Amino acid sequence: MSPQKRIVLAITGATGAIYGLKLLQALRRAGVETHLMVSQWAEVTIAEETGHSLEQVKQMADHYYAVTDLAAGPSSGSFVHHGMVVAPCSMKTLAAIAHGLADNLISRSADVCIKEKRPLILLVRETPLSAIHLENMLRLARLGVIIMPPVPSFYHRPTSISDLITQTTGRVLDMLGLENTQVKRWRQT
Repeated sequence: MSPQKRIVLAITGATGAIYGLKLLQALRRAGVETHLMVSQWAEVTIAEETGHSLEQVKQMADHYYAVTDLAAGPSSGSFVHHGMVVAPCSMKTLAAIAHGLADNLISRSADVCIKEKRPLILLVRETPLSAIHLENMLRLARLGVIIMPPVPSFYHRPTSISDLITQTTGRVLDMLGLENTQVKRWRQT
C-alpha cells in the first residue's frame, strides 16, 4: 500500500482566498495530508473575502505552520511531500520565489520545491500584468514551476462563481496527479 499523499498549501494576501480554502477542502476529500501556511495579509484577505477566521482555516488542514517558522518541515528538502500550491499567489510572493528570497516559510518552501524538483503550482493573481510580473513568471516557468492563473473556462457552462472555482480547483488536482470529479472534461459534440 502506498503512503498517503502530502501536499503543502500556502495562501497569500492576493484576492482570491477562496481558491486556497476550496483547494484545502478538495484535498481533504481526496484523502491528502495537508500542510498549510497562511501569510499575514492572507489572514486579512480570508476574513474580508470569505468571513472565515484563521482558526477556522487552520482546522481544515492536517498541519499548520506560522510563516515565520523557518524550522518547520516544509523548509527542508528532507521533508518529503508530493508538491506545493500557492493559492492565491501574490506578486510579492512570486517575486520572492523568482529571486530566491527565502525570507519566510512560504518562499523558503517554494525554494525547496524548486531545488528538489517537486511540483510547484502558483495561482498568480493580478491584473493587468506588468513586465516585471511576466518576467518573474517566465523565470519560474523556465525552472519547471507551473504558473496557473485562475482563469475560468466556460465550456462546462458554469452557472455560479462556485462552479468557476470548483473547475479551477479540479485542474489544480489534475496538475498534482490526483484523480477528481471536480473537472467537467471537454467533450466534442
